[in-house]
Parts: sequence; C-alpha cells; structure tokens
Amino acid sequence: MLFTEIRWNVFVASLIIVYSVAFLGSVFTSNSVNSQWYELVKPDFTPPNFIFPIVWNILFFLIALSLYFSWISARDISVKKTLVIVFGVNLFLNVLWSFVFFEMQNPKWALFELFALWISIIVMIYATYRINKISSCILVPYFLWVSFAGFLNYTISFG
Repeated sequence: MLFTEIRWNVFVASLIIVYSVAFLGSVFTSNSVNSQWYELVKPDFTPPNFIFPIVWNILFFLIALSLYFSWISARDISVKKTLVIVFGVNLFLNVLWSFVFFEMQNPKWALFELFALWISIIVMIYATYRINKISSCILVPYFLWVSFAGFLNYTISFG
C-alpha cells in the first residue's frame, strides 16, 4: 500500500521516539568506541568506527518509518497497543545492549542480551507484517546488521 498523504504528527513522533532512544544509546557508545578496552577486544574484521554511526542512523530512520507505517495502518487500538509494546521492548533492548557492552564492558552478557534483541526484531517483523508489509520489509536491514553485530560480539566473547 502506498500512502499519498503523510500524517506529519505521527511521522515526527515516530522520529522523535526512535532518535531519542538512539541518542540514549549513543551516550553509552560514543566515548567507548575509541577506548583502549574496545581497541583491544574488537576483531580485525570490525568495520571502521566511522561506519557505525552512518549505518545506525539509516537503521534508526528505517525503524521510525516502520513504526510510522505500522501505526497509520493499524485498524484498532489493540493493534496499536501491541505496536507500543513490541517497538518499546525492542528499543529498550537496543539501548540496553549499548549499556552492557560498552558501559559495563561485558561482552558475554551483551551477547546474551543481543540474542533477546535479535528475537525482538523477529517479533517486530512478524507483528508489522500482519499490519503493513512495507513496514515489515524495511526492518530486514536492522535484523541483518544486528546479526552481524552478534557475530562480532560472539567473536569478542569467545574468539
């Protein structure tokens, strides 16, 4: 379904919600990516540090779009409540990973937490697919990137 009229209030609210979470995660991440600890533990195949904010900004924009498309496509309040829970849990887990990995410097716990994040992305894809297929499809890059991050995290934890 293509949308001809943008509901700006919902679109802006989606952006604010998602990028507020992104900002909170960056509080735990930004100083740590150049730390001695991270330089010692990251695998050789880790992309350069400047790649991460570019990718994450794109992914957060896609998450916000998914939230927007799902919200405006939801037919009743119970579906919207489900969206609040599904996206809320996912965004919480997203920030929590940054905290556990970078702030606590605990890659093994972060890997466990990342598995929960990964499952929450699958739940998001499933939940949004039932509402709006576009909002579901645009979450696939997020799933793929977190899968790659999981491989990096695994390599740091057990490599």
